[in-house]
Formats: sequence, structure tokens, C-alpha cells
Amino acid sequence: MNHIKCECGHVNPEGTVLCEACGKPVQANQHIDGNDKRKLLNMRYEGSARRSTTYNKTIIDKIWNFFSSVKVAVWLIVLALIASGIGTIFPLEQYIPADAVSRDPAVFYPETYGIFGQIYYQLGFHNLYSSWWYLILIALIGVSLVICSIDRFVPLYRALKRQRAKRHESFINRQRFYSQTETVSTEDVNIVKERLQKQHYRIKEEDGHIVAEKGRFSRWGPYVNHIGLIIILVAALLRTTPFFYLSDYMWVREGETVVIPGTNSEYYIENHEFVLDTYDENDERFKDALQQEGRIIPSNFQTNATVYHAEEAEVLGAEEELVKVDDYNITMNNPAKVGGYTLYQQGYQLNAFSKMTFKIYEMNDPDAEALGEFTIDLYHPQSHYELDNGFTVEVAEFYPDFELTSDGVKSETNETNNPAFVFNLYPPESEEAETSFIGDVIGAVEELGIDPKVVDLEPMGHVVGTFAPTVDPTGENQYRIIIDAIDFDRKSGISVKRDNTIPLFIIGALIFMIGVIQGMYWQHRRVWIHPKENGILLAAHTNKNWFGLKKDIEKAIDGTSIQMVDDQKED
Repeated sequence: MNHIKCECGHVNPEGTVLCEACGKPVQANQHIDGNDKRKLLNMRYEGSARRSTTYNKTIIDKIWNFFSSVKVAVWLIVLALIASGIGTIFPLEQYIPADAVSRDPAVFYPETYGIFGQIYYQLGFHNLYSSWWYLILIALIGVSLVICSIDRFVPLYRALKRQRAKRHESFINRQRFYSQTETVSTEDVNIVKERLQKQHYRIKEEDGHIVAEKGRFSRWGPYVNHIGLIIILVAALLRTTPFFYLSDYMWVREGETVVIPGTNSEYYIENHEFVLDTYDENDERFKDALQQEGRIIPSNFQTNATVYHAEEAEVLGAEEELVKVDDYNITMNNPAKVGGYTLYQQGYQLNAFSKMTFKIYEMNDPDAEALGEFTIDLYHPQSHYELDNGFTVEVAEFYPDFELTSDGVKSETNETNNPAFVFNLYPPESEEAETSFIGDVIGAVEELGIDPKVVDLEPMGHVVGTFAPTVDPTGENQYRIIIDAIDFDRKSGISVKRDNTIPLFIIGALIFMIGVIQGMYWQHRRVWIHPKENGILLAAHTNKNWFGLKKDIEKAIDGTSIQMVDDQKED
């Protein structure tokens, strides 16, 4: 590393603009003579050497210099803002409506929004805030903030720490505020010192040279801002990890006890009862609105539940013991909080498919009696069903939430919203199976005037009818399977959330605001008194609010023979 030696004897790092000891310009382009003698010094970072302006040889230097640029940081922030704005044009994948034709993003966006939806999906905006490129963009902003801060903080700290009262004359006469007084008494100088001290300036003297300083801590305001922003960005990135952030959803039937997702089987919830209250249609306050809406509107829906904690069994291999934590009445505005998790009442379904009873008939004799029947518990289906008359039914495939997509047949969710089956039926004393498909249960149920998707219906319980006839893919089947009865349950939709990043966001925001206040309401002000023969040179500098600094100087020199400073920038 090259060094620059000033005429005062101090050795400065390469890239230094003003000597760290005496303040004299040490770079050739800073030496100005003649009529340009009063050209103001560049006091940014006190003229100290910054790494980004010194080294540009290795790949590390080039990367450092790239990210140390404020322009690069601004552009990264602008790109993040533009991407975030585009991400709000269409709903994110998690907000695709439940009643959409298809909840498959590859189908939903082109079908709903056309070519713009296709582009939106292909560019990954449907899952913007967890997409790899958006997270990289946020990480690059963090890297830029760190490098920008280090690149400027270290040399500025080093220069301010070495603040000296004795400065080179060229440093004094090229400050923005400057005056020269030919004859000044020692008494006048002492008066100015005392008055500056009363204005909370710290006085430092060296061989008759004086520097009065206050508000230095305000110089660190931008760097405090950066620390706050870095903490906020780190918190945003940590939200992609399950430990810091969890957002899940579960359905719980009345009378059912299930593990709360995301808790590693640590907590369980038992749904005792789902309560649905509606507005009174005869209430004059809501009558017009209810008639205009044309359907029953819930005034309250809640889940009365108990949360249990799973304790390890004392005997190895035994089942875990569920210990009651507390009872909760979970409503929209009254979530349950347990073990760092928050349970929100977010949805409900009064008519969820629970059990289906099937009957077997002769294919070509629709009026014949049923040859056998079996019932499938949709929450705990078996793989085989042995009938008394010798028939065996194998559940080859089960789709709880059947959907036909461009990629083929699949189950949209694990909930029994639209069940479909592929059965292998083995007649008595036969090893050859007939394959049957039963699907579109929703459509078949709606033909009877029943819509299980409508949440404001009374619970249907047990419904008997003829639903969803068998589809024979081979056309050679001798038997057909028909849904004879359907049982419905009520389910509560519970949202499970855990966000351990909230404290980090709060800490980051508080630190950021401290930096804003620190840099906005205080200023770093300095006044130099430089003795010269029988007179003095008076100079002053501040990082902002020059009017306030001028008022301080006026109060200090009032009634003395010292000349008021001129604003050389105006000259």
C-alpha cells in the first residue's frame, strides 16, 4: 500500500484528500494557487481515504467498489420496489380464490388474466416474496448497505478521532465560513471561548490554536439508519425459515383431535363445537343490507376447543400423553395463543364430506336390488373392503379434492372437498378385477339442489340419494358402483401462525428512527481559531444548518473586535 507524506510529517494512507493531522490538501488536484485560493475544501468524510476510491485491481476490489456505490444501492431499492409493486397487480398463489376454476397457478393465471397472467406466472410473481430472485435482490440490498457503511464509517471515524486544534492555514481559509481579523486581544479570544462553552461546545487547544466542537454524534445518524435497515432485511430473510416464521392452515371436524401443524407434534387441538351466529333478518338495522345481499350473513363464527401439550411417555414405545393446556373460544378477533403459536378462526364449512356409502348393482339391470354395499370413512379410508356376498373392493386411487389439470388428475388439497375414487371390483370367485371411476361428486350433489360449498346452509347430516354413477373406462364391466348416501360434518378452518421475526422488525425500526432523529435534529458544528501574528483567522464548518452555526458565531463574537465570518460559497 502506497502512503502519502505531508509536509507536517504525518504519513497518510493512499487516497487521502486532506492530511489527517494538519488538514492540508495532499493530492495534486487539491493544490490551488492564485485567484482560486478560496476554493472550498471537500469536507465529506473529512477528506480521509476510502477503500473504494483507492483500490481497483483485484476482483474483490471491483466487487467492493460496485457495492459501495450509493447509486447501486438506490437502483437495487428501486428494483425491489418495482418488483413489489408488480407483485400486487394480481393475487399471490396463496390468495387464489377457493372457488376458482382451477387453483393450479399454471392454469389459474392464464385462464383468468390472459397473456399478462401467463407472463406474471412465468416470471414467478405469483410467489414473489419467497421466490429465489426476490430474496437475492433483498440480500444484495443488505450487502450494499453493509459495504457502503463500512467503506465510509471506518475512515470517517479515524479522521474524527484524530481531530486536532492546530490546522494548516490553507485548511482554515478554504472553509465555507471564514474571516480574518488583523488585531485581536487575548481577552477577546477568551470571551469567545467562554461563550462557545456556554453553547455546549467542547474546547480543545493546541499551541494557541483552538477548535470548538459539538454534535459530533450526529455524524453517525446515517450509519445507525443502516444498522436498523440491515436488521429489518435480516428479519425479512429469516421469515423464509420455519423456525422464525410459520403460516399454516388446518381443518378440524367437530369432535376431532388433531395435531397442530408446524408444532412438531408438540401441540394438539380438539374441536368440541363449532358455533355459527347470523344476523336477524327482521332487525331493522340490517334488514335492507341482508335483503340486498340475498343470503344469510354470519355475525359470528367460533370454535370452542381445547389445546393439549404432548408429554413424552414414561415407558419407551408407549403413546404420548396429552396434557390439557387450556380451553379456548376462538373467534375472528380473539385468537388462541399457546407456546408461541397463534390460532386464528379463519374459515368454516358446514357441509364437509365425511362418509360415503356405496352400493353395487348389475350394469344392465338398473331395477335390480343391490348386490352389496360398503361405507368409506373419507378421513380414514381402507385399502380393501370385503363384502358378505363375496365381493371385494380395492381402493386403487383416492383423490380427496379431485381436480383435472393440464398435468393430469390430482388432488388439489388433502381435504375432502370433492372426493373421487378409482375402484378395482373383484366379483365372487374371480381374480380379475373391473376398474371403475367415480368422480364429480360436487356436480352430482348439486343436481339434487344441495351445494356443500355454500357455507350458510344448515348442516345436512346424512343424505340418501343416487350420486355420481360409475364411469366404466373399458366399457366391458358387468357391475356398477353408485354412491347411495353421504354423511356431512362441520369443520372449522384454523390458521396457525408463528412469527419470531416481529421483535427483530421492531428493534430494526426503533434503531432506524433513532438514526433519523440523531441526524435530523443535531448537527456537527466546528469553529476554528487560528492565531496569525497579532490577529486571528476564524473558520467554521457544519454538515448542515449553516444558518444555525452562523447564529452561534454571532453570539460568541458579539461585542468583541473579531470579524464576523463570511459565507465564501456565496462569493
